[in-house]
Amino acid sequence: MGAGESSEGGNGMHNEVYRDDWGIPHLRAAGARELAYAQGRNAALDRAWQIEVERHRAQGTTAAFLGAEAVEWDRFARRARLDDTARRCFERLAPETADWVRAYVDGVNAGLGEGAGEAPEFAAAGLAPGTWRPWTPLGVWLATHILFAGFPTKLWREEVARRLGDDAIELFATDGPGTSGSNGWLVTAERTTTGAPIIAGDPHRFIEDPGVYQQIRLACPEFDVVGLAVPGVPGIAHFGHTGKVAWAITNAMADYQDLYRERLRRTPDGGVQALGPDGWETAASHIETIEVAGAATVTVEVVETGRGPVISGGPDSGEEAVSLRHPPRVTGELGFDALPALLRARTVADLDVALDRWVEPVNVVLAADTAGATLHRVAGHVPLRPHTNRLRTVPAWDAAYAWRTGHAPMVRADVHGTAVMANQRGIAAPLGVEFAPPHRADRIQELLDESARWTAEDMAAVHMDTRLASAEPLLRLLEEVAELDGPEALRQRDRLLRWDRRMDADSTDATLYAALRAEVVHRLAAHPALAPLHGSAHSDPYPDLFLPWLATVPRIAYALEGLLTGDDGPLTHADRVAVVAGAMERVAGAEVTLPWGELHRLAPWRALPGTDSDESRPGLAGDHDCVLSTSSVPGVTDRSARGPAARYVWDLARREDSLWVVPFGASGVPGGAHHRDQLPLWVRGELAPVVTDWNLLHREEERRDVSAETSAGARAESAVFERKVDGFGTVSLVPVDPARDLDVLHAWVTEDRARFWGMGGYSREQVLETYEFLDSLTTHHAYLAYCGGVPVALFQTYEPDADPLGECYDVQPGDHGVHLLIGPVGTGGPVAGFTGALLSVLIDYVFSDPAHLRVVVEPDARNAKGVARMVRAGFELGPEIDKPEKRARLAFLSRTAALGA
Repeated sequence: MGAGESSEGGNGMHNEVYRDDWGIPHLRAAGARELAYAQGRNAALDRAWQIEVERHRAQGTTAAFLGAEAVEWDRFARRARLDDTARRCFERLAPETADWVRAYVDGVNAGLGEGAGEAPEFAAAGLAPGTWRPWTPLGVWLATHILFAGFPTKLWREEVARRLGDDAIELFATDGPGTSGSNGWLVTAERTTTGAPIIAGDPHRFIEDPGVYQQIRLACPEFDVVGLAVPGVPGIAHFGHTGKVAWAITNAMADYQDLYRERLRRTPDGGVQALGPDGWETAASHIETIEVAGAATVTVEVVETGRGPVISGGPDSGEEAVSLRHPPRVTGELGFDALPALLRARTVADLDVALDRWVEPVNVVLAADTAGATLHRVAGHVPLRPHTNRLRTVPAWDAAYAWRTGHAPMVRADVHGTAVMANQRGIAAPLGVEFAPPHRADRIQELLDESARWTAEDMAAVHMDTRLASAEPLLRLLEEVAELDGPEALRQRDRLLRWDRRMDADSTDATLYAALRAEVVHRLAAHPALAPLHGSAHSDPYPDLFLPWLATVPRIAYALEGLLTGDDGPLTHADRVAVVAGAMERVAGAEVTLPWGELHRLAPWRALPGTDSDESRPGLAGDHDCVLSTSSVPGVTDRSARGPAARYVWDLARREDSLWVVPFGASGVPGGAHHRDQLPLWVRGELAPVVTDWNLLHREEERRDVSAETSAGARAESAVFERKVDGFGTVSLVPVDPARDLDVLHAWVTEDRARFWGMGGYSREQVLETYEFLDSLTTHHAYLAYCGGVPVALFQTYEPDADPLGECYDVQPGDHGVHLLIGPVGTGGPVAGFTGALLSVLIDYVFSDPAHLRVVVEPDARNAKGVARMVRAGFELGPEIDKPEKRARLAFLSRTAALGA
């Protein structure tokens, strides 16, 4: 075994860094504290921009570089006192845990300068890297999870009760737009081919770029753990495999945050008082200033009553205010003492004890160990208080709604053969109010019951199941519609009733169903029985941050099943049938021909929004209530902003047979070789292997030597052509080295936007073989174009008479064929004029050989943008030709037309 990259910080901490073929970091150190330092440093190097955004979110300082749109979050973070709560919780940590967290922070601070230098977002936002404080990781955790329990839903229930009556609240009791769900399942030893348990699943979150989970390995003499870490937080909290025991979680849907209606008044000296159970009492208050990029500063009054921080309203608003009470603010405990204990667990019993220290968010946990023991339990703190607190806002001045000492006992259950957790009303039922519909859990159980011989590889089929059981209520109503206006409406109705209920990406029936569902949502929102709900998102004094929980159309969309079934509520059965009939007639009048994946495209969140085209946003299968839960908001958009933030399979027989994938890649640096290289796998439902043999990993120096990020000096030496482009820098053409450049090649040619390249389904091995074959030819050549040290395009040239193209047209002497694939768009979106400038450089290179008299291109005839680009560059269009893999459009550019000579 060779030594990996060795790094030693100023505090003398020694560690080693390895990478696998996907760039996933494997960290090894002499002890747990040294390893925490290494993990922090790695987060700063691989995810500098991401973790700095998270630090600023926790502190409420994002508007200083993101502008006015970030003010609402910053105002909430300040008023909720997230940073101060993190500090309090850090001070309550066990000394050894606090020291471990400090080591992580030291590592972040040691690597942040270097990491920020690699991340272009810092320059784009005008942001300099800051300094992490010992409690910053706790703040990151709080800011990430503060909305998980969905406390704004209590504001929505108040609006429903006020506008429709108390009985209507139950109509909207479902997994809402702000809730994070997940799938997870455990198959016991007697149901697998290896005789050892398997745990698999996928956490559903808003898809962020970079991703919210980081694949990582943490190894020292005390433990060796692989799992999914949260960048900015030490250890592996949610999904891990120690080699002896593995665990996974889903959101328990527990209710552990309360909202109190507060009556506030201003005192003569400018202070604030709140009405409590014993009368008027002093409330802590102070003023903070939010810096806003490109705009005036914003002042915010931070008020905290005996219940908690005020998050809506204030002493001068003329309305009742609302305060937030949640366990970490009350007890000073966030659960970080559980994190190092999880890493050291060797058995299910060890893990169970560690989870007793867990606080927030409240999770359902599945675990198993190599001895075959299993665990199915809830972990976290749910306060003891009246049931009404869980449902609505409650009066702060009434002692009946005060919290009692302690927290609810955590429920557990035995595991027999299989166990499924999918946010359903299962073992966590006593702890919550609203749960996800049972469809995902029921479908996973149905699939697991189909076999008693499960393997790790089999789990991908469960991950990717697209059956949509929640479609049944709407389709049953459609079946009752006997008369429709026109034969086309009847034909489309019958087509939907024959549909297999699968939301596959290539299904036009799925598109038709989605269109009908969206129209039904709009018609219900406009129905007189629900009309009083309109305006609830904007006419009340709640902060704009809570609008997703208060908007009527999304709420109706997610509650559609309940609104279309049952005997209670403001809608009669006849109302529902009429709504569906009208919607069917409306949808039938519009031609629905696109497959679902053309509309249901990934829409990831980025702190700095890009301007991605649809081609760079892959089409997805699945839907909100499918096991493949790629959520959109019916009636608002078909695009998917929430879905599997990772997929994992933990094999307890052999950890090296475990599998995982994330939506983008291991790196948070746009344009890097491992920034988006896992995206094609994620879209197709494939998984990457978890590599645990150190001999199969690469030392950090080796990765840098063989990656696409070769040094500028090495590129300059191997470049065959260079040209300075005003406004963009120097463009260099470097011959492709198939082995060295495989990460970039595979990532680029298999992306959905590169489907015209014809290699969308290729494995890494197939891509390598293809380019090794090209490299062996004297008539074909491939180059990577670099600009500013970053690969920006793949450029290939060939002699047409030595290529199958030569059989499709009359090859002229001096003809030279080219292919061009532009690399992924970096942060901030496409740069105006760059593609044209790059194409000009490449044409100059081809014509630098006087034997080349004419450039020939053959873009896919469907690639209208590519064809138009060639026309703008001066190419003359030729005929369309049929090739085995596509119908192509020939285009020609003569030397005279290009150079004037």
